[in-house]
Amino acid sequence: MPLLTWIARHGPLLMAVGVLLGIAAPPLAALLHPLLVPTLMLPLTLALLRLDWRAIGGYRRHKLTIVAIVAWLLAVSPALVWIITSAAERAGLPRPLQTAVVLMAASSPIVSSVAIALMVQLDATLAVVAVLVSTALVPFTLPFMSSVLLGLSLEIPLPVFMARLAALVGGAFLAAWLLRRFTPLTTHRDGGVWIDVLTVLSLVVFAIAIMDGVTAFALSRPVYAAIAVALAFAANLGLQAAAALVFRGLGNRKALTVGLMSGNCNMGLVLVALEGRASFEVTVFFALAQLPMYVLPALLAPVYRHLVARRPAGVGTSSG
Repeated sequence: MPLLTWIARHGPLLMAVGVLLGIAAPPLAALLHPLLVPTLMLPLTLALLRLDWRAIGGYRRHKLTIVAIVAWLLAVSPALVWIITSAAERAGLPRPLQTAVVLMAASSPIVSSVAIALMVQLDATLAVVAVLVSTALVPFTLPFMSSVLLGLSLEIPLPVFMARLAALVGGAFLAAWLLRRFTPLTTHRDGGVWIDVLTVLSLVVFAIAIMDGVTAFALSRPVYAAIAVALAFAANLGLQAAAALVFRGLGNRKALTVGLMSGNCNMGLVLVALEGRASFEVTVFFALAQLPMYVLPALLAPVYRHLVARRPAGVGTSSG
């Protein structure tokens, strides 16, 4: 068990190694590319196994908190990013990068933010509620925000988009229910360690697989790739900081959790909505934006722990 415990304890570090390995070893990324969809759903399934479902139900008493968080994630964040990047575009930011980063901010949080919240000791219960609500609403909000802010038309039929989301999220819930009911994984003494290890491994495989084709593009257009990476890190960190500041009244742990979700957006859903109509430059940004999503949890974990340990006077723990 020492190896399993080590893997579980160093999940954020292994995630960072995985995404860098995907860039450094293109044949490995190509080999693992078919596993993208399974490893997209698996972390959510495993996170659901670890959560206290009674605590999730408790958020029914804090509806206004969830409404405010979801409004920030799906409407306020993309509007804020659009304002900033519009000024940056006038200063020379390539138009495809502005389009990409606004679409990124307009999407719902990545489903694996629940698993990452568990790893870095943030509020995974709040994360799962916000992720599920925002994922359910993003088929309505994403076309509207992209049209208003960017003049883009996402013409994928709403029932098709919702069916794909339902298959992803609903499949994770069904799998978690079946595992809880028919396996000893959640009750066995070492079950928690195995869940954490499987979560880490699935995130690492996804990190490698998503980098398929990125290395070749970066080598052919290094300046664009460098700007895209810098913009991805800036957007991720900026949205995390802004959300943590806006929601500081919830307490540090919840505010940082909202920040984690705000900075780590599900660009796979945007690609689904665009159905191949996105320019290659936009698609490449979505791939390169995985770098901060996988590197920052390891770098920021000590910061999260330090801030969560602080208990500023007069700050509450819940609202709504």
